[in-house]
Amino acid sequence: MLDRQITDRIRVLIALSRPAVAVLFALYVALGLAQAGHAEDRPLLAECLIPVMAFLLCSVCVNDLSDRVIDQVNLPGDRNRPLITATAGSRELVVTAVVSAAVALGSAFVLGPRPGLLMLAALAVSAGYSLRPIRLADRGAVAALALPACYVALPYLLALTAARSAVHPRDLLMLLGLYTGFIGRILLKDFRDVRGDALFGKRTFLVRHGRRATCLFSACGWIIGTCVILAATPRRTPALVCSYLLCLALALVILRILAGEVGHRREEALITGAAAIGRGMLILQLAHLATDQAGWEPLAQSTVTGALLALTLAQAAGMVRHGPTTGLTIASLREETTASPGEHGPSRTGRHATRV
Repeated sequence: MLDRQITDRIRVLIALSRPAVAVLFALYVALGLAQAGHAEDRPLLAECLIPVMAFLLCSVCVNDLSDRVIDQVNLPGDRNRPLITATAGSRELVVTAVVSAAVALGSAFVLGPRPGLLMLAALAVSAGYSLRPIRLADRGAVAALALPACYVALPYLLALTAARSAVHPRDLLMLLGLYTGFIGRILLKDFRDVRGDALFGKRTFLVRHGRRATCLFSACGWIIGTCVILAATPRRTPALVCSYLLCLALALVILRILAGEVGHRREEALITGAAAIGRGMLILQLAHLATDQAGWEPLAQSTVTGALLALTLAQAAGMVRHGPTTGLTIASLREETTASPGEHGPSRTGRHATRV
């Protein structure tokens, strides 16, 4: 019984870390190190991931606590929301948030004063995003601008400043591209939450301006972000440029379809397809920086780029066709012991703003 309780708590922590978001954070950390010329520095990568993942866990706990009522409308029965399924209580999430914040701050200062100060600022922004009286999450476009400061700027800059003290203009140009591209993707998460957001007065960009304006603004983020990233990329190859432009074109097609009236399942499939394209573009950039620093020949770099592009397109096509699949699920101990087979119907997948 004790082993089962421990296992259940581990599952709760994994769900709270939002695995899809954790992958994004890891990619931005790796991009920060690669931008600093340390693409192969695995020990430093591990050291940077500790504060970043602790920050993510803290932020998710605070957000889940503040959005509990809204999530009960938007994500009823979602087993990846411990508060909704009673798998974890408010007190447990508060303790987890406090401990995670301490770990994030302490381990960031171990890397150096600049990473530590960055973490301190990110924790303040994260708290202001979810908690009143500031509550940036209710402020529409402001929320779309503030969230990337935590999701993109923190992992990227923390890794960059941990690898070297100087921050060059090209580093900031790359950050601008990553930041703008993320804004284009993060706006799409509001489609999932629009019902509860409108019901409880959460004035997101979608609630205020509608789906067409949201898709148009998102398209601008995709276009500007892609162009800026390519401009900041050293020794970019024709294969990388063509791959980025193809991914951008497909993302714009998805946004064009999404701007029209589509059913919920189709809407969900389109958004997850766009998310797959966005993640693929990050991986393409990381692979280019890593192979360039390793001194690979252009032909070898292009071969890797082509293979990664094919995988990205295949995953995006699968998402658009079939939609997302249910990831990690958490059943409360009560459900595990009392629910009969077939008692629960199909549940909605555990999704977060981080599927971007």
